[in-house]
Amino acid sequence: MNRESAHTVKSYEQELGQLRAIMARMGGLVESQTAQAVAAIVDHDEDAAAAAPELDPQVDALEREAEVLSIRLLALRAPMASDLREIVSALKVTGDLERIGDYATSIARRSLRLDMAESQISLSGLRAMGRLVQDNLRRAIDAMTSRDEERATEVWQSDRAVDELYNAMFRELVTYMMEDPRNITTCTHLLFIAKNLERIGDHTTNIAERVFYAATGNMLPTMRPRAIQSTREHGRASS
Repeated sequence: MNRESAHTVKSYEQELGQLRAIMARMGGLVESQTAQAVAAIVDHDEDAAAAAPELDPQVDALEREAEVLSIRLLALRAPMASDLREIVSALKVTGDLERIGDYATSIARRSLRLDMAESQISLSGLRAMGRLVQDNLRRAIDAMTSRDEERATEVWQSDRAVDELYNAMFRELVTYMMEDPRNITTCTHLLFIAKNLERIGDHTTNIAERVFYAATGNMLPTMRPRAIQSTREHGRASS
């Protein structure tokens, strides 16, 4: 290999390493946002509620940086095989991470509108769902940074449990509203929060699928493990 070729290969490897570092940084920020959002709800932590949205501009900037670098690598380096899969997957994974950050920000902001001081509504289901979503996200980010297809598969298989918790919470909150109309406002906020957590779970599963594909060249089955399908269309939550 001549000097010019060696320089090109070294530069290419450096850019790939830079892309991986951006994704790891982005994953860490989004994981923090999600933890803060959950703490804002279940622990009534106003500092956490304020902190999660503050990370959003950094997450957005890293997504743009990853996109520019990925396109540069595709256009100028003509990657092949596993490198090509990794770069294409990076474009999609960073989009999923950005959306997770948006949902975490939405949860944190909505928590400030909640007044649970005199409420008898239990947050145990939300706490369990938050813990599971956080754990799956952490494992998905670990799988992403280590390119571990086995861990990615475990996260993919955990999607059913998130769905089941969401469905149970939906039924419980609707019951609270039917029993006492004074619960309607609080329960409506909690329904949006639960839906946002469920969407974080979906994007986490997307990341697991991208990681599996990048690592193996194969796709996980089209149909994910699901809870009862009819309850998945309660609507997309918004901020």
